[in-house]
Amino acid sequence: MNDLAQFLDPVSADTIGGDIAYSDKQIGRVADIYKESFPEVADADIILVGTDEARGAGYISDHHPADAVREQLYRMYLWHPDIRIADIGNIKIGNGLNDSYSCLKTVLKDFRNTGKSVIIIGGSHDNTLAQYSAYAEEGKFAEATVIDSHIDLQSETLLKSESFLMEMLTSEPNFIKHYNHIGFQSYFVHPYMLETMDKLRFDVFRVGTAKEILDEMEPIMRGSDFFSFDIGAIQYGDIPGSGVSPNGFTGEEACSLARFAGLAQNADSFGIYGYRPERDINNITATQISQMIWYFIDGKNKSRSESSFSDTFAFNEYHTSFADGDAIFLQSKKTGRWWIKMPGKKYIACSYSDYLSASNNEIPERWLRVQEREG
Repeated sequence: MNDLAQFLDPVSADTIGGDIAYSDKQIGRVADIYKESFPEVADADIILVGTDEARGAGYISDHHPADAVREQLYRMYLWHPDIRIADIGNIKIGNGLNDSYSCLKTVLKDFRNTGKSVIIIGGSHDNTLAQYSAYAEEGKFAEATVIDSHIDLQSETLLKSESFLMEMLTSEPNFIKHYNHIGFQSYFVHPYMLETMDKLRFDVFRVGTAKEILDEMEPIMRGSDFFSFDIGAIQYGDIPGSGVSPNGFTGEEACSLARFAGLAQNADSFGIYGYRPERDINNITATQISQMIWYFIDGKNKSRSESSFSDTFAFNEYHTSFADGDAIFLQSKKTGRWWIKMPGKKYIACSYSDYLSASNNEIPERWLRVQEREG
C-alpha cells in the first residue's frame, strides 16, 4: 500500500473528548486509531476516514463533522469480535476542491479489491466523485447506489454538490455500470430528470415507494460497489444537523439501508455526507450517523457468512416457469437472500416477491429491467 499518512491528519484526542477510558468492547477501545502512529490497516475489515471538505456545497466546515461522529461512535459496543476496525484520521484539505477529491480518491484506491470497506464521514455530497474516480481512473466499471432526497443533476448551478451526478453519470468515457437512486422526494426533482434516468435504464425510487417496500431495497443494493448517503434523505426530526426536509426516511429506516449496504459483498466504500455539527441539537445527528455506521458493520459481518454459488448445499434451489421460459431461483440457507438465474447463466439478486411473481406465471419486473439493460 501507499504511504497514506501523507494524505491524512491524525485524530485529535482533544476533539473527541480527550483520553476517555473506554470499556471493553467499545469501539474506542478496540479500534486501531491514528493518533500518533498510523494504524496497522492490513488486518482491518473496516476503515474509517473523515473529511471536512464542503466547499462543493458553498461553505467551509470549521466544526469537524467526523470528529463529532467519532465521539458517539467510539462509545458504542462492537458485537462482532472478528471484525477489525482501523480509523485512519481525516483527509487533508487541499488548496482547491479537486485536490481534496484527489486525496480521498488515492486513499480509496489503496483499499479497493482488498475485501475492506472504507466508511467516509463528513463533507458535502459531491465527495462522491472521489468514490467514483477510484474506479474511473483505472478504467474499472462500478455499480453505484446513492440515497438522497434530491437528484444532483442540475446543470444551471455553481455548487458542485448539486451537479456532481452530471459528471459521474454522463462524462465520457464513463465507467458507471449501473446506478440506483433511492429516496428522492418528488417536489425536489424536475420531472425531466426522471425521464433521463429512465432512458439510461437506471433504477430510481421515490421515498414513499422505498419506505413501503424497504426490504426490496436490499436486492437493489446488493450488487453495488460503492454507496453514497446524503443524510438530507432522512427526515429533519431525526437529524437536525442537516435540515433539508421535514419528510424522508426515519432514523431506523436509514439504519436498515446502511445495513443493506454492508451486506453487499462488493462494497468498497460507503460515504455518509451532509452533516453540519453547528446545526445539530444534543448530538442527535452525530448519534444517528454513528448508529448507521454500526449497522453497516453489522451487515459487513453478516455478508462474510454468505456462501459462494459453487457450494450447492448452502442454497435451496427452486424451479418455476413464467412466460415462455423456465427460471431457477436460489435461496441462501444462511442469510435467506434470493437470486434468480438469467438467460445468460448469470445469477442476479432478487427477492421472495420475485419468486412469487414467477410462480404465478408473471415476469418479475427486476428480471425485465436487467434484460433491458443487458439484452
